[in-house]
Amino acid sequence: MTLRYTKTALEAMNTLPAPIRRAFYKQAAFLVYNLQHPSLHAKKYDEGENKWQARVNRSWRFYFKIVGDAYIIEDIIPHPSELKNVFSCASRGNDRAWSLHGG
Repeated sequence: MTLRYTKTALEAMNTLPAPIRRAFYKQAAFLVYNLQHPSLHAKKYDEGENKWQARVNRSWRFYFKIVGDAYIIEDIIPHPSELKNVFSCASRGNDRAWSLHGG
């Protein structure tokens, strides 16, 4: 299997904090080696779109499709529950939201 990236994924990678980017590269290597690697917690996210979700770390996820012999990485984002925390902290002016980027 090989990895390919959408424009959205490449843009996301360019804005990731360095520790998250390193964790993503490690997880992407696991993905190429074994979709069922335990640290990925990979699962089908959207059956209709053939979209999968896997773990970067506890707070971040990446989304991909399987097309032929390639994993197409579509996006890398904070876990949806973490996004909710970011927005609630930001709306209160709380700086704690930035600590989520460290993993």
